[in-house]
Amino acid sequence: MRILQLMSCRGWSSDAYWAASTSAALERAGHEVTLICRRGSEERVIRRAREMGARRIEALDFAGGVKVGDARDLRWLVARLPATDVVHVHRGKEHWLAALANRMSRTPRPLVRTRHIVQPVRPHALNRWLYRRATGLVVTVTGAIRAQYIAGGLLPPERVVALPGGVDAARFEPVRDGAEGRRALGAEPGVPLIGVVSGLRVMKGHLIAVQAARMLAAAGRSFRLAFIGQGALEAPIRRAVAEVGLEDRIGIAGFVDDVAEIMAALDLALYPALESDGMSRVLFEYLASARPVVASRIGVVPEVLEDGKTALLVPAGEAEALASAVARLLDDRGLRDEIGAAGARLAHGRLSAAHVAAELERLYGRLGPSGPP
Repeated sequence: MRILQLMSCRGWSSDAYWAASTSAALERAGHEVTLICRRGSEERVIRRAREMGARRIEALDFAGGVKVGDARDLRWLVARLPATDVVHVHRGKEHWLAALANRMSRTPRPLVRTRHIVQPVRPHALNRWLYRRATGLVVTVTGAIRAQYIAGGLLPPERVVALPGGVDAARFEPVRDGAEGRRALGAEPGVPLIGVVSGLRVMKGHLIAVQAARMLAAAGRSFRLAFIGQGALEAPIRRAVAEVGLEDRIGIAGFVDDVAEIMAALDLALYPALESDGMSRVLFEYLASARPVVASRIGVVPEVLEDGKTALLVPAGEAEALASAVARLLDDRGLRDEIGAAGARLAHGRLSAAHVAAELERLYGRLGPSGPP
């Protein structure tokens, strides 16, 4: 198939990652995929998409709001549709452009939308037209997002499919030893290294992890906790670490280029998020790296993970429960190994980009030549 993936992200995000990883996987499966990115995002998006294996990349304006550049984008899309079999979009900007291009074209093509975020779509008249009449299929990254669409009456259930996963599993093979990453994070030999890989934002739960670390330290546990990422919450996190007196045990590593090397270094990975962030890409990368995970029971987590089998699940925002689960894994090397191996099998199977691409291929085949099935 000849597939256009339109993705207007200004920076690297979970939807950019999903679009790039599935584009690369669909290409490996023999399809001709062109990933259309936002002009001006060469360093923040296009370079990283190429690193993930997306080979055909072009750019459109994808300007915010209604701008003159929209006319150029529309003309380009209308001209491209005759040589395209499926158009797959990821955000509202390109969704509307693709829908309008289909209306203007003599050769409209099936339009697929992936919804990556948990905010409900408002069911006003324009959105009802966009989804009911102009869109053949919606793919959501969690079951909860799918339920929002159905509850809003925007689409019948058979035209909304939850498809979690999309991790670039090949990049996170669990065979890496992580020695270089341990040194970079200041972990001493024999000291368990616990990591949180995410932007430093309130919703990610870093302050809960600090409180859990305080409880573990008070119980005499040996560990080093590393926060890998950057963001606006860095100063409050540092103050919280100082308040509990754990500056020698908790560090902030900032942005790292080789996340796979860092994940391979971890003895234990935390996903202490306070609310759902849609795809939960980092969680899937932990799993692909065979890291035993303690995760908040939110969003996609309870949809794809089984407590005690592929992760330990805890209530979001409860530091005591998080500390207890971490202590359980620190005390039981066999359980850590079992959970890590089970998570890796899951991530390299039905949560991988290759599996998602195979499902997309099947779903594309259900669509009619110019619209909904």
